[in-house]
Amino acid sequence: MAATAPPAGATNAQLVAWAFEALNAHDVAALRAVWTNETIETFPDATCRGTDEIATYFESVFSALPDLHFEVVKIVADGDTVFARWHITGTHTGGAWHGIEPTGRRIELDGFDHFTVRDGVIVSNFVVFDQMAVGRQMGLLPPDGSPGDRALKAAFNAKNRVAEAIRQARS
Repeated sequence: MAATAPPAGATNAQLVAWAFEALNAHDVAALRAVWTNETIETFPDATCRGTDEIATYFESVFSALPDLHFEVVKIVADGDTVFARWHITGTHTGGAWHGIEPTGRRIELDGFDHFTVRDGVIVSNFVVFDQMAVGRQMGLLPPDGSPGDRALKAAFNAKNRVAEAIRQARS
């Protein structure tokens, strides 16, 4: 369980480590202490500005993946810059996630965060993870190299060839 507040006098790396503990506890209320109305969190699937938008984003994720867990692999800090590499696991058994009803499927992926931390608050965070891997694991996209994947790519390429032929015909 995360502490109710970030540790007093924490280094930037310690603050980020604490934030991951709060994420694992799904303690959005505690995390509000390290966000401001100017904080920007850039995720692959959304950009959130300010405490309320960021809190809503995480509440949605925790609703969709009620067993979401971060394993922090490494945290490296240099001044205001903190990088955190992580591995997450979770099962899509809760609410809808970006309009996708629960699939019951397990999600497991690696990613990293690039934080800017000043005066005990997160100024910004840029998060990287493979959305295509999420789509494949949820069953939204076919497995890479499968017949469905090859058919999807062939249809996409055919559409592009037709669009290019139409564009050239109009020129």
